[in-house]
Amino acid sequence: MHILVTGGAGFIGSHFVEKCLREGHEVTVVDDFNDFYDPAIKRGNIRDIGDRVRVVEGDLRSRDLVRKLFSEQKFDAVAHIAARAGVRPSIQDPELYVQANVLATLYLLEACREHGIKKFVFASTSSIYGINAKVPFSEDDLVQSTLSPYASTKLCCEQLCSNYSRLYDMQIVCLRFFTVYGPRQRPDLAIHKFAKLMMQGKPIDQYGDGSTRRDYTFVDDIIQGVWSAMLYSDTPYEIINLGESETTTLLQLIQLIEKHLGVQAQIRYLPDQPGDVPTTYADISKARRLLAYHPTTKVETGIPKFIEWLKTRR
Repeated sequence: MHILVTGGAGFIGSHFVEKCLREGHEVTVVDDFNDFYDPAIKRGNIRDIGDRVRVVEGDLRSRDLVRKLFSEQKFDAVAHIAARAGVRPSIQDPELYVQANVLATLYLLEACREHGIKKFVFASTSSIYGINAKVPFSEDDLVQSTLSPYASTKLCCEQLCSNYSRLYDMQIVCLRFFTVYGPRQRPDLAIHKFAKLMMQGKPIDQYGDGSTRRDYTFVDDIIQGVWSAMLYSDTPYEIINLGESETTTLLQLIQLIEKHLGVQAQIRYLPDQPGDVPTTYADISKARRLLAYHPTTKVETGIPKFIEWLKTRR
């Protein structure tokens, strides 16, 4: 297969590119190397992969760029991982998130329709569940209380994927990721930010009382699920959770990082952040059934793996 990976220079995208190459497939990456975090990090990810992929630098908000990309190359499948991510930044700039997430997804779906590309995997988010009283979160749960523009844009993209699957006979899988971490994790995310600051002897910000819980998912497990979704063809459209199906409190997370760094965190206590949800917790029974998804890296194992990687990057 020739697979187009959007956001292929980023954290999850670069890991998925490596998986595609290991499986013997041709890969084209499109990434705009924006300044949401240091673009040099993403360029470094691409350098680590080497010269085995074609890299197109461009912004998917440009319909002309998307049309040119698809007219110049013949793709068999698209893994749409690119997005403006983050709950808090989306509250500050919702228009950017609508353009970068919704419009870009629409342009890609249109290009797939025009060029007869039937396979499309979309990276969604657990943020869609918002304040969900029922745990663990199931794909069948009624989603009606998202808390951020970021979550709303991803929900809108899932609906667009559903439209195109049914209208144009496309085989689409939307994957709701639950708090992914591991080597190459974005520096703005809690595990990376906490560990780096603690290594430097600087204080970390703890929002709330530390009781919020997250379903932390190691990147290798996520990639297992994304690859299985790329091969899945039994039904035309599915929404599937990818998580570890276990939760860890913020306090427990800080203690784990302290343990494996051998330092004590200096904590600056702050109020709850707008847009943050109290819990994320994945029901992965559907992923197990349809994708043979079996996560193997518990947070107690994944955190030391991440810290080992972070120390080498210093």
